[in-house]
Amino acid sequence: MIRTRVLLVDRDEPETDHRDEAAAVLRRGGLVAFATETVYGLGAVATDAQAVRGIFAAKGRPSRNPLIVHVANADQAREYAARWDGRAEMLARAFWPGPLTLIVPRTPAIPEIVTAGGPTVGLRVPAPTVARRLIERVGLPLAAPSANRSNRVSPTRAEHVLADLDGRVDLILDSGPASVGLESTVLDLASDPPRVLRPGPITASELASLLGVEVGHGPVEADPTTLASPGMLAVHYAPRTRAVRVPSRVLLPELDWPERAGLIAFEPLPLGLVPDRVARFILPDPTVAAREFYRALHDLDARGLDVIVAVEPPAEPAWDALRDRLRRATTPGV
Repeated sequence: MIRTRVLLVDRDEPETDHRDEAAAVLRRGGLVAFATETVYGLGAVATDAQAVRGIFAAKGRPSRNPLIVHVANADQAREYAARWDGRAEMLARAFWPGPLTLIVPRTPAIPEIVTAGGPTVGLRVPAPTVARRLIERVGLPLAAPSANRSNRVSPTRAEHVLADLDGRVDLILDSGPASVGLESTVLDLASDPPRVLRPGPITASELASLLGVEVGHGPVEADPTTLASPGMLAVHYAPRTRAVRVPSRVLLPELDWPERAGLIAFEPLPLGLVPDRVARFILPDPTVAAREFYRALHDLDARGLDVIVAVEPPAEPAWDALRDRLRRATTPGV
């Protein structure tokens, strides 16, 4: 088993020697975890099929689950897109660098293992300077899913990565917590009209407003053997602790609370609604909740609890991405 090194780097002014060391690891086929604005990604050179296989092995990721390819800028994105139309250009100018992944037809330079054998690839430009400088130094795009074991809670801090993948990756660049905290919005431009395959920080209404067309939701057809986007598995982002969800806080007093339990809620709770012994995270603001949700799951998961209970967030567009992650991380509780 390899020894995983952790290097502290500045998010905005990454140290040249640390960046060069990470780039050297990647160019020789190794794995480097680094922060994007959404979550920490587990990077390998996207054009190197053998290196990408290392991502799947380290994560225990099923081969039918494709990877997002991170590029330094739109110019580099065009190199790996077999078709880059006016819609892609408009979206890139409006939202890159940022948490938007564009699904476009791929060129042969992107190996099939990256795309789960499909004809399209997801491309995006991450916001943090440390991520873009790393890609520039490597000179090649990086395939980078979340840096955690498959289906487990996504990492928003370097310590989350180390807890899950110590000994499975070569290097972690620790530039502090991710600023957004939920994975990117995935927009399929290979379908007509475009469709959001995974909700994220950029909403469907924002995309529709820019494009001037209706934006659909979900894949056109559900293919059990191939996925067009990551984040579409029914069970994903899940803690090891049993985790359940309830649709409303009014149901909380009806639950049979064990001695060791945790709670995540997205609105204030009246006193006495749950036993005092229950560890809790109350996250009533959608931006803060997005940033802190995975951290809360990691924290509660590490406490050796019997159950984690989550109350579903309000039925409002601002909560769509978090609602999606919560439903894949939990099972119905009542």
